[in-house]
Amino acid sequence: MLELDFWTRRMRLLGLIAVAISILTWTAELTGMVYVCPYCRTQRTVIGLLGLLMLTPNPGFWIARYLGSILAVFGLVVGSTQHFNGWRKVMKGEFVLSPKVYDDAFLLSGAAIFIIVAQILLLYAYRKPESVTPAA
Repeated sequence: MLELDFWTRRMRLLGLIAVAISILTWTAELTGMVYVCPYCRTQRTVIGLLGLLMLTPNPGFWIARYLGSILAVFGLVVGSTQHFNGWRKVMKGEFVLSPKVYDDAFLLSGAAIFIIVAQILLLYAYRKPESVTPAA
């Protein structure tokens, strides 16, 4: 389970999970469960789009990796900026953890960073299975 190959063999499932995370978090915002946040919107959209790339027939194709890299860099910059703002509050002594964990920008941006890095790692680690030709 700690081998990268274990996770790349489950690329489609993980892509579906990422798309589901994106849809659920967009639903949470659109129904008013969480506040409107441009940082969060960006991160959830990037996670969903990377999830869609993970669902393509060949996620290791160079175009999927190229588009994935662009999306990942954008999502990571936004997520890191939001997360750094939380650390800045910690250093100033102003940080207060939200009573609703699902609504805490500091924790969620950290989770988004982990998810986005894992997604781009999987896109680059994916190798198309070689077709086996029958013996003559």
